[in-house]
Amino acid sequence: MTNPSGIIPVEYNVVVKPKAVEAKTSGGLYLPDDTKEREHFGQMEGDLIAVSPAAFTYNYEGWPAHSEKPKAGDRVVFSKYQATEIKGADGEKYWLMKDKAIAGVLA
Repeated sequence: MTNPSGIIPVEYNVVVKPKAVEAKTSGGLYLPDDTKEREHFGQMEGDLIAVSPAAFTYNYEGWPAHSEKPKAGDRVVFSKYQATEIKGADGEKYWLMKDKAIAGVLA
């Protein structure tokens, strides 16, 4: 996967493109902005765009030996309040965060 953001993470950081928040409910009602924010309070999901070479390299007993570490292109769930919003070279919004802010990879 190419990195359209132009952001190169260092140390244990990763770059995530957050999933767009729906402006409409499944029933067709439009949601005001404050409602959209409440729906995504605390947890978000997005695409992992770039991973620094040191990210996810820590080794501890809880990491299953057979599992793959997250990589660019994976759909991930993360904590919004552990990330910094940053504008990429392409003008899009990205989140820069520590690798440990990634709560999981979605299948």
